[in-house]
Amino acid sequence: SDIGAQKNRVVTEEEWLQKWETHNIGFHKEQGHPLLQKYLDVLLSGRSGLRIFFPLCGKAVDMKWLADMGHHVVGVEVSEQALKEFFVERSLPYSEEPVPGIPGAKKLQSTSGNISLYCCSIYDLSSSIVGKFDGFWDRGALVAVNPCDRQRYASLLITLMEENSSYLLVTASYDPNKHKGPPFYVPESEIKSLFG
Repeated sequence: SDIGAQKNRVVTEEEWLQKWETHNIGFHKEQGHPLLQKYLDVLLSGRSGLRIFFPLCGKAVDMKWLADMGHHVVGVEVSEQALKEFFVERSLPYSEEPVPGIPGAKKLQSTSGNISLYCCSIYDLSSSIVGKFDGFWDRGALVAVNPCDRQRYASLLITLMEENSSYLLVTASYDPNKHKGPPFYVPESEIKSLFG
């Protein structure tokens, strides 16, 4: 593999939760992502009212931006703190409810109903729970997934895709022997083998 020393690196769920608790969240951006803005037309393909999925969403400001355009946004994140901060920092009223079929999971939903955020492991989700999606914005998910879990991650997301889904993916290029990740290095050849 050309991912060097990262091949066997594993970041635990507890380590991610610790990053949120200590506000060690350099990966969070306070402004909308310029690449999403630049390639929004590719994601939407002239369509309106899409269901758009944010894997490992954190408290991404882009979720409200797309919801304000009339899209229905669904995200998943292990950190309940991140999800609550999303709603509080945007002054969005929300409700919480358990997720049938996923013990301990919660769904936080905007009162307007157009933003639904699941607090659980992404691997607990299925299309029977969250439905299927017209668009995906993967700004920091694939590069955060442990290299050993990439196939599992991609296989899950493929099951959540509608027939004409658009998938926008942001990765980072660097020498994986000089940085242990995350973000992890994902070579283009691996992206093609994962998603076709």
